Amino acid sequence: MARPLIGITTSDAKSQLAWWFDWFAVWRHGGRPLRLSPARPKPDHLDGLIIGGGDDIEASLYGGEVQLDVRLDPARDELELNLLEHFIPLNTPVLGICRGAQLINIHLGGTLDPDIYTTHEGLKRRRTVLPRKTVDIVGASQLHRLLGVTWCRVNSLHHQAVNQAGQGIDIVARDRDGLVQGIESRDHDFLIGVQWHPEWLIFNRPQQRLIRALVAAAERHQAGITR
Repeated sequence: MARPLIGITTSDAKSQLAWWFDWFAVWRHGGRPLRLSPARPKPDHLDGLIIGGGDDIEASLYGGEVQLDVRLDPARDELELNLLEHFIPLNTPVLGICRGAQLINIHLGGTLDPDIYTTHEGLKRRRTVLPRKTVDIVGASQLHRLLGVTWCRVNSLHHQAVNQAGQGIDIVARDRDGLVQGIESRDHDFLIGVQWHPEWLIFNRPQQRLIRALVAAAERHQAGITR
């Protein structure tokens, strides 16, 4: 059987280095990565989908307040929401990374905290690709089963976070400041979002298990096997 086709959403302007990490994360575990961005042709078929990290999501999509000093990509918002609308009903495995986790939540009717440093007084500013933040995972959750740990150290490149969970969404991970770091769907075989970037943690076994699990779920989807 051919490698399962995994679509990975990005901006049109994403650097080649950042895309290499996306590509390698999927390829090393047996998937066939396909870059998806507003200017690229849209696929009719995918075996799996990663909604990747990037710019802020337009506030009008979740009823938030407009932030004047952030970068937006409305064309990408539209692309990703259309992909979720098409592929979630097909039970295609979906992993949301950072902004991707937020977008999944918005697609299912949830909301965001538009700026965690404004709404959480005294919150320490962390912006690093290194695993400096501690996250606790809810026991018996799908994320817990896939990572194989009850807590982990992750990177942090965000200033927004999930606030109210969307329809059918469980909050399954938080950092030690109480901010949402992981979500998953009760209604789908594999619909998971993490606020960190596992693709950058190439030597971190729990994070690589998450990518491997997505590819494995895509293989089952390709073969027509449900969980």
